Amino acid sequence: MKIVSYYDKSGVRGGVLLGESVFDLERLLSAAPEAASGSTASVREFLELYGAELASISAALTARAERDDSARVAPRSELRLAAPLADPAKVLCVGLNYKDHVAETGRALPEYPDLFAKFASSLIGPDDEIGGAAASDNLDFEGEVAVVIGRAATRVSEADALQYVAGLAPLNDLTARDLQYRGTQWLAGKAVDGSTPWGPALVTLDEVGDPQALDLVTRVNGVEMQRSNTRYQIFPIAKIVSYISSFLTLAPGDVIATGTPQGIGAKRTPPVWLQPGDTVEIDIERLGLLRNRVGER
Repeated sequence: MKIVSYYDKSGVRGGVLLGESVFDLERLLSAAPEAASGSTASVREFLELYGAELASISAALTARAERDDSARVAPRSELRLAAPLADPAKVLCVGLNYKDHVAETGRALPEYPDLFAKFASSLIGPDDEIGGAAASDNLDFEGEVAVVIGRAATRVSEADALQYVAGLAPLNDLTARDLQYRGTQWLAGKAVDGSTPWGPALVTLDEVGDPQALDLVTRVNGVEMQRSNTRYQIFPIAKIVSYISSFLTLAPGDVIATGTPQGIGAKRTPPVWLQPGDTVEIDIERLGLLRNRVGER
């Protein structure tokens, strides 16, 4: 199932993307016998209620939408989509998780996942303009697979870790390199408002299949900049989830960006920095195409 968030007159609501149509998530659930009590207007609320049984509820909601269009909102082309989940409690990121990217930085292979954090205020959706150009002259692209947690995970084994994953989505971990390297901490370069687009949909893991077999391509103005596959991750998704859960509890809706491959703008000769008006695409097999325009300064 493809879970989205869309804007309507009341704000942002959760939805399901089926074909070219968006169905309201709460309205689908209200008519389902599997539905539990409680609000499910947002995707985070939905995951808090159903994250532990996502495969079965996804099948039930998809079947209902296919036979009854009463919860249909509009064609996707007529709606503005928000970030699949706009209010995660945590946005965690893994750096240096592809061997070719580690090589281009000149660093040693990490022994453990190299972690940093972003704030939810940096997150934007697939129909939003990228911020950051006003704050940085060295804005860089990083195509990544984002993981969304479906149920609370504390000290879970690598063998069991994928049972705690709701799904995956494309994410662009845009980085203001000039701000990033002003000090020893990366926060300034990674937390710029509007600098982390992701979506268009959260694709549930039952629909994705093997998360370690996904082609990933990044393009800028139609020119390919990055190409890889998640099979080349140093730390696979299950290992990342297990490792993080060993020292902090992951909650439903938490987002983990799993690292970028070789080809970032900073390591090109000459460097390639994003400019106002540029279009950046993150195209990931079975997850969809994320396309955003860089906003004006």
